[in-house]
Amino acid sequence: MSSSEQFTVQEVTPSYWKVTFSNGDINLIDPDTIEQLAELITRIEQAADLTAVVFRSANPDFFMAHWDMLADRSRVAAMRPAASGLHPFADNLYRLGRVPAVTISEINGRARGAGSEFVLATDIRFAGPGAILGQFEVGVGSVPGGNPTGRLPRLLGRGRALEILLGADDFPAELAAAYGYVNRVVPDDELEQFVDSFARRIAGFDKVAVRETKALVDAVTQPPVGEFGTALATFFRTSGRPENVDRVKRLFAAGLQRPDGVERDLGRRVAE
Repeated sequence: MSSSEQFTVQEVTPSYWKVTFSNGDINLIDPDTIEQLAELITRIEQAADLTAVVFRSANPDFFMAHWDMLADRSRVAAMRPAASGLHPFADNLYRLGRVPAVTISEINGRARGAGSEFVLATDIRFAGPGAILGQFEVGVGSVPGGNPTGRLPRLLGRGRALEILLGADDFPAELAAAYGYVNRVVPDDELEQFVDSFARRIAGFDKVAVRETKALVDAVTQPPVGEFGTALATFFRTSGRPENVDRVKRLFAAGLQRPDGVERDLGRRVAE
C-alpha cells in the first residue's frame, strides 16, 4: 500500500487496485488534487498487469464534494499544459476516461460539480442509497468546466442532460440510477462487497480482451479531446463574475464547504 496526501492506493493484486480519496472535511477537489491525480493516472497507464481500478472515498458523506471555490485561482491558471495541450484539470478527466484499465466508482455520499465530473470519467458507477450527484454550477453563475456537457448527453440523452445541467439540482441515488447517471444502487451494507467482487471478476479475466473491448466502446462513446479544452475555457470565462458574487457569498454564509451547512442540501439551496 502506498499513499500521497489525498489518494491512497492499495494494490490488492497486480491486476486490481483500490484507490481511496481523502481531502479535508468534505473531500474538496483542489490544485493539489489536480497534480496528484495526474501522477496517479500516469501510474495506472503504466501498470502493465492492471485490469480494474476501484475509486472510493474515506468519507461516507462526501465522495468528492466539488471544486474548492476558495482555491488559489492564480495557481490554477499558472499550471502548465499537459502533453495533450489541455490544462491539467481537463487533461486528467480526458485521460481517466481512456486508461486501459476498467475504472469503477463506488459512490457513497455526495459527488457534485467536479466530483460528478470525476465519476462521469470513470467507466462504471455503483452507488449506495445515500449517494447524491449533481452539477450545480449554473446555480452559481458558472458553466461546468469538466465537460459534463459532453459526457451527460452521450450517457443519458439531451433532455435529461439539460435537466441535470440547467436545473443545477441534486439527483439522489435512485433517480440517478433511473436516468443512467449511475449503473445501479446497492444497499449500504452490500456496496463495498459488491464492488469488490465485481472488480475482482473483471481483474480475473484476460487483460487484452478487457482492454480491447473497452477501447471499442470508448471509440463510439468518449468525447473528443477538444471538448475538454472548450468546456474548461468556458468555465474560466464565466466563473467569478461580479454579478454572482452576492449569490456565492450567501452560500458561504450558510455553510458552503462545511460538512454541516448547505452542502447537505446544495441542490435546493442554490435556487433560493
